[in-house]
Amino acid sequence: MPAAFAVNNMLREWRAGTVEPGGEKPEADDWPAVDVPGKPSEFAGADAVAYQTTFPDPRGDEGEHALLVLEGVYAHARVWLNDAFLGEHDAYFEPCRLRLDADLQAENELIVECRRPDDRFGGSYESDRVPDAESVPGIWWNADIETYGDSRILDLSARPRVDEEGARFEVRTTVLAETALEDSVTFSVKPEGSRRGRGMMQRTGVTAAPGERTTVEHTIEIRDPALWWPHELGDQSRYVLRAKLDDDERTVTTGLCSVEYDEEAGLKVNGVPVSARGINLLAADPADVQRAVDLNATVVRAQAHVPSPAVYEAADDAGVLVWQDLPLTGPGPFDVERGRDLARGLVAANDHHPSLAALGVHDDPVSLAEDGLGSGIVDRLRLRWRLWRAEYDREAADAVASAVPDWLVTIPVIGQPGIDADATALFPGWEYGTAADIDRLLDRYPAIGDVVADYGAGSLGSAESAKDVPGFDHERHDQRVDGDRDASHTYQRDVLKTVTESLRLHDADLLIASGLRDLAGAGMGVITDEGEPKAGYDTLETAFEPVQAIVDAPTAGTETELVVRNDLPEDVSGRVAWETGDVSGEEEFAVEGNEMTVVESITVPADAARIETSLATPERSVSNTYHL
Repeated sequence: MPAAFAVNNMLREWRAGTVEPGGEKPEADDWPAVDVPGKPSEFAGADAVAYQTTFPDPRGDEGEHALLVLEGVYAHARVWLNDAFLGEHDAYFEPCRLRLDADLQAENELIVECRRPDDRFGGSYESDRVPDAESVPGIWWNADIETYGDSRILDLSARPRVDEEGARFEVRTTVLAETALEDSVTFSVKPEGSRRGRGMMQRTGVTAAPGERTTVEHTIEIRDPALWWPHELGDQSRYVLRAKLDDDERTVTTGLCSVEYDEEAGLKVNGVPVSARGINLLAADPADVQRAVDLNATVVRAQAHVPSPAVYEAADDAGVLVWQDLPLTGPGPFDVERGRDLARGLVAANDHHPSLAALGVHDDPVSLAEDGLGSGIVDRLRLRWRLWRAEYDREAADAVASAVPDWLVTIPVIGQPGIDADATALFPGWEYGTAADIDRLLDRYPAIGDVVADYGAGSLGSAESAKDVPGFDHERHDQRVDGDRDASHTYQRDVLKTVTESLRLHDADLLIASGLRDLAGAGMGVITDEGEPKAGYDTLETAFEPVQAIVDAPTAGTETELVVRNDLPEDVSGRVAWETGDVSGEEEFAVEGNEMTVVESITVPADAARIETSLATPERSVSNTYHL
């Protein structure tokens, strides 16, 4: 009897070469050896790359079948086996699965042609913000051949639902039948790490004709659920779900979490009001999740790209929410039906992850200040004029958003003020004005501060000059920064501190800084392309402390307020001290969960160089420094 399922790991040695996309089976002029999965740097900038490997017939027993599984195939692919065209694939975040039986021989040649997208859905990978070496057409995540018997469970998803009706997993599994199938799929679920007890088992029927793929849906109710929480709020409890069909089985680890948002009630996780702080990722890596946690972030935004399953697994482990964008950024029309298909596929591929919190549709659809605006009166008037004149036809984005299930927070438009965006990109101190203008903007247009998807300033990384970095706005940088790398880092630090603290004082529901890590010699990140933290790293970590003492608009020679902001759901009490010039003080405070309170008014001496605060509670001790 054939084995139920095996991964053969036969696809080990690969060669690759640049080719012209389209046409018949591709032939490269040169086929150097490459690593797959991966992004071979020698093909950076290529429009299409063909990958070639050979392997023996993987079917060991009579009656076995073989399935090619490619994951992370960027972005469009066509596949040949022994000169026969097998099929094509056009969504890199969904596995490409192709049956091999009909064309298998004793020795086999496999060719996979990968090419850049020819539509708007390359996202950040097709923008100048991501270097060509990060977007090489190829097989990025995995390549395997699976063998199986008469049937194969192709995938398994368990969409978590928590609402007033209770907790449950909406299970979906796809079965491939090689012969006529009339059987039952057995589902079992138990808490992760539990060896006995507290589990449950249920069965549901499945029928399919020979060669047919069929999808089975089932709902599993969970009694006394253990919920998954962001790392500041609780434990990351999870469940292991198993689907079994005869001797074949597949498992998935999931968790129960609900995320809701509306303008009136704000952001809620598992019914608890929260304020969330996050960081943007342009080409996410699993290690970025821990980097975000180290910054006191509770959210990562996969900006206009889809990260690997390993990134989602890291977020599930660490208790970090994921704001996932469609791979769509920049101005211009796009195919709505294609967008709707991608949105549905993106949700289906990741809905079992409890960390999946929101889906954004169209990022950065218009530009507000391509030429940059200063901080003078005339520039302020020009900014107000542009905000008044800005427009964006959101009909297409809303149409795509309507394809997203209603249980998932959906953000159709992410962009500059003035276009009625659902989440705002705010760049005072970088694209216009000074960082301190954030207060004026939020006072005049309060709604733009509820959900902020992008803010900050760029700075040098490993590069000596901003002009040396393709894709980086060196003209904007050099207008702002007069000096060396230290001056560049200091400027970015001050912008991040000012804008972050102002957004927290204006009670933002969700704020996302731009960004975590540079991909080239300069960028918006607080970590350089060589992995070194910039000055803005420590500043953002401090500004993101869940309980922090914040001085409102600190200026020498003025009176200001000292505020304690609490992003935790529980009440917090303690003591806060401050010192500026020859003035100092200390007060007790008590602040409710997800609220803030004014502790004291401080008169800052005219000759003061800085303000220093320290906050202490039974659980934590944090400080904050303002350079005046």
